[in-house]
Amino acid sequence: MERIASFTVDHTVLVPGLYLSRRDGNVVTFDLRFKRPNTGQLLSNSQMHSVEHLIATLLRNSESRDAVIYFGPMGCQTGFYFLYDGDKLTGSQAIALLQAVFARAAEYSGPMPGCSAAECGNYKNLSVEEGRAYCAWYRDLIASWTEEKLKYPAK
Repeated sequence: MERIASFTVDHTVLVPGLYLSRRDGNVVTFDLRFKRPNTGQLLSNSQMHSVEHLIATLLRNSESRDAVIYFGPMGCQTGFYFLYDGDKLTGSQAIALLQAVFARAAEYSGPMPGCSAAECGNYKNLSVEEGRAYCAWYRDLIASWTEEKLKYPAK
């Protein structure tokens, strides 16, 4: 059986940042790494869930909504994947979109999007404060990110 692309990345040298994970036709996948892998320091379920609700909602309400395919957490609890249509956004535009959306989320003061039993399967596990704090941290991390920095680190 072939290894999937994400298993070919050397997780022993991976640090928090924003990376180009893969391109599949016009679908581009960004790796939004929040935690260094295999350190025992992971995003809690509530932190991941809260960031997911804020960022997915803001992406799908942005001017680039038609280019957004998916935003969601990694099972390893170290970050998120953002998939977008590379025919509609360049890498630079996608980075700028993420910078803007994380900046908005860091200042978000409304009710948590999708925070009801009718809208979410685990709505009690959401916190605007946790989501906002992690979004502010990531906003600062990627504030000066460029396409040149999208490459995964090597040993």
